[in-house]
Order: sequence, then C-alpha cells, then structure tokens
Amino acid sequence: MSMTRAELQDAAAKAFDGNLTPDAAHSWNLIADMGWLMMAVPEEQGGLGLGRAAAGVIHQALGRTLVAGPAIAQMLVIEALSAAGGQDELLGRAMAGEVMTASLADGLSAVPDADRASHVLQVEAGIISLLPVGDLAFTARTTWDGTRRLFDVDAGDAAGIVLATGDAATALASRLSALRSVALAADCLGGADAALAMSIDYLETRRQFDRPLALFQALKHRVADMKTALVAAEALFWARASDTAADAVTMGAMKAHAAGVYRLIAEEAIQLHGGIGLTMEHPCHLFLKRATLNAVLGGDGDHWEEARGRQAMTA
Repeated sequence: MSMTRAELQDAAAKAFDGNLTPDAAHSWNLIADMGWLMMAVPEEQGGLGLGRAAAGVIHQALGRTLVAGPAIAQMLVIEALSAAGGQDELLGRAMAGEVMTASLADGLSAVPDADRASHVLQVEAGIISLLPVGDLAFTARTTWDGTRRLFDVDAGDAAGIVLATGDAATALASRLSALRSVALAADCLGGADAALAMSIDYLETRRQFDRPLALFQALKHRVADMKTALVAAEALFWARASDTAADAVTMGAMKAHAAGVYRLIAEEAIQLHGGIGLTMEHPCHLFLKRATLNAVLGGDGDHWEEARGRQAMTA
C-alpha cells in the first residue's frame, strides 16, 4: 500500500472531530476499524507496510486530541509479534483490536489498560515473552494525567509465549525502545501543536483595551518562540522517524527533546490564557498533565543524556 504522509495526516485529522478526550471505547474501535494498528506491519503479514514514520502520524493525531487508551503499548506488542514471526494468529487478533499491552516505562510498570488486556508483553534481559493476563496481578497507578489508565504488573512465576531470546531479544528490545520513543514523541508534538493553536485562537478573540491580545507585540514574540521551537522539534522528529539506522538512544534523546517542547508550550499556554488558564478545569491543564507524564515515560531527559554519554565513551 502506498500513501503519502500528507494523505495520512489528512485522514488522521478527519478521524477525530477535534474534541478533547473523546470517549475511550469509541476511540479504540475507531483506531482498530481504520487499520491504524496494522500501519507498520509488513504487507506479507497482513499489515499495511507503511513503516515507522506512518505510525508517528497516527500517534501525533491521537496526541492532538488527547485520545485515551493503550495505542502506544498495543503497537509495541504488534511490533514484537511481527518481528518474532510464527505468531500470525496472535498478530491478527492484536491488529484487529484485541487489547494486548506493554510497559511504557521499565519492567512491568506503567502498563496501560492492563486490566482489560488479554496479554502483557514482558521485556527482560535476554528474553521477550507475551504473558496471558490470567496469571498476573495488577495494581492501579494513580497519575496526575487522567487521560491514561496505568497499572503496575506482578508477573510472579507466570510463563508465557517466548518471542525472542539471547541476541535476538536484545536487538528486539532496542527496536521496541526506539518505537516507543517515536510514539511518545509524536504524541508530544501533536499535543503541543493543539495547545499552541488553542492559545493563538484565544489571543485572536480575547480583547484588552479594545484590541485583540494577538496585536500585543510581547505576546506575539512569545508565540513566535513557541512556534519556532515546535517546528524545529517536528523537523528533528521526521528526520529520526524516517531513519532506519537510528538506534534506541538517538530516538530516546529525540523523544526527550519533544517532551521538553511540549511542556514548554503547555506551560506557556496556561500563562497566555491569563486567569482562566489557571483554573484546573481549563483544557490547558489537560495538555500540561499529559506533557508531564510523557516526559517521564520511556525515560526522562536525564536518563537519555546519561545513555548518550556512556555510548560516546565506549565508541
């Protein structure tokens, strides 16, 4: 299947009507029905074969409207099943929308929607396996961001379907880490773009001294700085997402940068909305909370800076 990024972005934008935090169940059904879960799976395995960058377009659209659900985790499971081979039945079920989830952090912590999944992906040193949920214990994790439901999972002595071992598991773990970073970075950039657009719209309609706020030079400069930071982060994202040689550390650093830009724009959006922006009920806070969570999921900036430093010393 062939589809340009612009065509995919247009289709993704039309899928949601722009309302923030749409119904989670309806959103999940829509994601599955539109074939988004099979976006990066090779065509010979029943997918669309559009690659990692296409998956980035999808996560950008989901971040723009703060869609709930385990889409990022589900795509990690699908990637693992696709790479392992010989798991066509499970892969087909996952692409069709049966919830299978994975950690967005380390080990089995911060696992989205674990309580409604059929399987959980476990990534350990030297082995990657898919665990049926019947043998697992879940503990809900309370977070500031209410758009995601996260759980910590205790696998105990549970045995699952082994997908990779040894060097193959190490290589797949690195591949999954890179994909997770791409998805989280895309979510960040989608949210940042929406928060910036909402702020510009407010400045154009809110008046002070009988003039729109958008005409005040100091505010225009702040918005221009935000737009510059966002455009630069998007350029870095698309360059990395299309680079098949980029490793997990490179992708992690890119994700950390995107999360920093997201948080900057979300914080500025609150200030630019004035008093109303400081109320907890305002949509600005939804973006700030998601930006704060995204910053720590998949490793924060300190983690990836250390990883890059160690990589440089051993090069």
